[in-house]
Amino acid sequence: MARIKAQRKRSATAKTIVILITAALLIALFYYSSVSGMLQVSFGELMRGLFIEGNDLVDIIWDTRLPRIMISMLVGCALAISGVLLQSVLRNPLADPGIIGISGGAKFIEVAVMGFFPGLFMIAPLFSFLGGMLAFGLVYTLSWRQGISPTRIILVGVAISAMFMGLTEGLGYFTGRALGPQMPQGSLNFKTWADVQILLYYIPVCVIAAILMTRICNLLVLEEKTAKGLGINTDRMRFIISVIAVMLASISTAVVGVVSFLALIVPHIARTLVGHDHRWLVPYSGLLGAFIFLLFDTIGRTVVQPAEIPPIILMSVIGGPMFIILLKRGDRKRA
Repeated sequence: MARIKAQRKRSATAKTIVILITAALLIALFYYSSVSGMLQVSFGELMRGLFIEGNDLVDIIWDTRLPRIMISMLVGCALAISGVLLQSVLRNPLADPGIIGISGGAKFIEVAVMGFFPGLFMIAPLFSFLGGMLAFGLVYTLSWRQGISPTRIILVGVAISAMFMGLTEGLGYFTGRALGPQMPQGSLNFKTWADVQILLYYIPVCVIAAILMTRICNLLVLEEKTAKGLGINTDRMRFIISVIAVMLASISTAVVGVVSFLALIVPHIARTLVGHDHRWLVPYSGLLGAFIFLLFDTIGRTVVQPAEIPPIILMSVIGGPMFIILLKRGDRKRA
């Protein structure tokens, strides 16, 4: 017993160190991203301009660069946690809101409503949530055949995603309207503090709810009979966790558009670093997701100045091969 306690203590210490290192890297990246780009200032100039005396250059950075940094971190955190929750609920390590159609459904409903009622901009995430739940319901229902098949979920999800993306593009074509807050190429340009405000209305509450559900996520990994034997209403818990996951993905989609593969890749990296216990996995995935999405946005914004590569494109280029690798690894495990 003493040996087991010592092992658990060492494991917790190692996980804490990983979290602290990632947090330090995120702070360093935040600093680098704040002072780098077409407009460059020192950190001291940035601090003086923000808190002591006015500075025209710092004012421009405040209005244009800092909002997209905050959006990158919030969206990265939300999508990573959404991926962890969906993979737990569906018991499918390849579940991703972009791949299985949730983001596509969220985007379609958001574009449809905003096309006719642009004054409802501040509650656009709620309409995105309805679209995400619609897509998730379709995927879950059409994938059911005496149980949930991981392969069927992916296949049906890809079809649902393609359908909603086609509907979104068709709606934009016939109405002559750009596809909502997301630019066609997925850029984070022209994002403002109003977009940050929208994310802050919803994401912190959903993240707290996700952390409160981590013990249930651990139990849902067990066999259905075992979980029910422990007194868990699995159907109700899966629905609640699904709502939280869809909300996180839909809010992100409403602000930045469809981001594929981030919610797939980050949980797998996080499991390698902190293990499968959701009490560690969920918060760490949020932290790691914030770091990775901000990293891609910073790289895309600074490497090819004055042009930029949108982070969504970088995620697709890297996430596609990663998805194939994970799929192959899953095939070997089943074999």
